[in-house]
Amino acid sequence: MTPTALDLPQVDPLPEGTAKFFALCEEKLGLVPNVLRAYAHNIDKLNAFSAMYNDLMLGESGLSKLEREMIAVAVSAENRCFYCLVAHGAAVRDLSGKPELGEALVMNYRVADLSPRERAMLDFAVKMTVDSKSIEEPDRQTLRDAGFSEAEIWDIAAVAGFFNMTNKMASAIDMRPNPEYHAQAR
Repeated sequence: MTPTALDLPQVDPLPEGTAKFFALCEEKLGLVPNVLRAYAHNIDKLNAFSAMYNDLMLGESGLSKLEREMIAVAVSAENRCFYCLVAHGAAVRDLSGKPELGEALVMNYRVADLSPRERAMLDFAVKMTVDSKSIEEPDRQTLRDAGFSEAEIWDIAAVAGFFNMTNKMASAIDMRPNPEYHAQAR
């Protein structure tokens, strides 16, 4: 069998704070996401990844948790990131209560039943993913016209940028999603 990111030697024993974090994941999610297990070979890298993720995806923002997960999926679809499509597709299904929304975003966000605000947000995140050098003021103005503030535009770009990085890491190290994600919120 080919080694994967999960085959890296793990810090053993985990530092107390990391062990508590993993226990909290198990309690709230019913699993420890494989992305965290992959990073656990280096606690400093795990902490940096977790801090950025928690800030962008769970922290204060004018964007809803669902909107941030939708960005994660649209970006991951462009990058064809298996891990993130499975994990964050499940989150969209769960948060929206609409399995078809999660499926549409995984396949092609353009076929999803989206509000004009959501469409503008995802168009921007995808443009940033496929051709960021071509983003100009009219692209940001489109977001303003859809009702986004300057802080929300920053958050859209930050979430899209984060998932572009994590998608590439996941693909590079053959990170695989937890099997439990496949059946969630269907």
